[in-house]
Amino acid sequence: MLAMNGRLDSTTAGDLEREINSQIESGNRRILLNFAGVVYISSGGLRVLLSTAKKLRKDGDRFGLCYLTADVHKVLKLAGFTSLFSIYASEGEARAGWQ
Repeated sequence: MLAMNGRLDSTTAGDLEREINSQIESGNRRILLNFAGVVYISSGGLRVLLSTAKKLRKDGDRFGLCYLTADVHKVLKLAGFTSLFSIYASEGEARAGWQ
């Protein structure tokens, strides 16, 4: 699970994308992002999420978001992204759903 804090915007999105790509390249095809500490997400952050979802589409791959703050959930919903990602209330719920 990757945990983020603060803002996921054009300044920080590249760091997240590099970390996710590093995880995938090392063989981790189950990526769960913890949004508990994220107070804002911009189009740059949304782009990273879409890019990751496209990379993790093989059988056995998993990509999910958990602990969304109300503000981040609202942005995802307004952008129409809530149907594109697996969204979980907690890490435990995500892991249980991935069994």
